[in-house]
Amino acid sequence: EKAPSAELRPNQTDQDSLPPYDLLDAILKSYVEEGHSRRDLIASGFAEAVVNDVARKVDLNEYKRKQAAPGLKITPLAFGVGRRIPIVQKYVS
Repeated sequence: EKAPSAELRPNQTDQDSLPPYDLLDAILKSYVEEGHSRRDLIASGFAEAVVNDVARKVDLNEYKRKQAAPGLKITPLAFGVGRRIPIVQKYVS
């Protein structure tokens, strides 16, 4: 079975730059959908380095969501109108 990959360069896999998907999903759900801060995630037992890396990637790519066409919202709080963070000031909680 082939490992998941964005295939941006030879022999690249998603696991080269991301944590395992089960961990990534849990962090993203807490951070994006449930609105928990980095501090909350770390206090709940996630590794600080992993939380900071994932949250940084989400926050740094906020501008891409502003450029994209509106998407369907399938959770109570997702990317879009319900989630607003400053792009230029690089606000982090």
